[in-house]
Amino acid sequence: MVKELVVYFSVYGTARIVAEEIAKQTGADIAEIESAVPYDSNRDHYNALARLAKKEHDEDQRPSIKNEINVDAYDTIYIGYPMWWYTFPMIIYTFFDKYDLSGKTIIPFNTHMGSGDGGTYDMIRKLEPKAKVLTGLAVEMRDAENGPVAAVEKWLDSLGSLRKND
Repeated sequence: MVKELVVYFSVYGTARIVAEEIAKQTGADIAEIESAVPYDSNRDHYNALARLAKKEHDEDQRPSIKNEINVDAYDTIYIGYPMWWYTFPMIIYTFFDKYDLSGKTIIPFNTHMGSGDGGTYDMIRKLEPKAKVLTGLAVEMRDAENGPVAAVEKWLDSLGSLRKND
């Protein structure tokens, strides 16, 4: 039996919403990537978060992950994140640096405000050349907030991994 894990990083909660829907529809376990130094989740402070994200990106920083995630027990890893500066947050690089996903199937998903996946799915293929990376799902932030049920179902069905809950 294939064991699946949904791993996600989310500051404003939109990637979490999609992650929870994927876990619900597939029966996969779920784990959040938690930053050792929490990010400000107050949307009124968006500009400050954007500046911090740009600084991390420009300086090629690797923010520390607070929690351990047992990826070894899983065959398939769904990995989700918001788009920051047209790429994934630098903590996602930390995740790929920290965990060896060789031989696993990686299925990315992300939330965005108009940038789609920004080429991140191809970046994952470069970072994890010994893993199989399937077609990802890019969900606009407002669509995630309004409920991604149909989009997730259609995407999983296209991957052939939709599982009905008993």
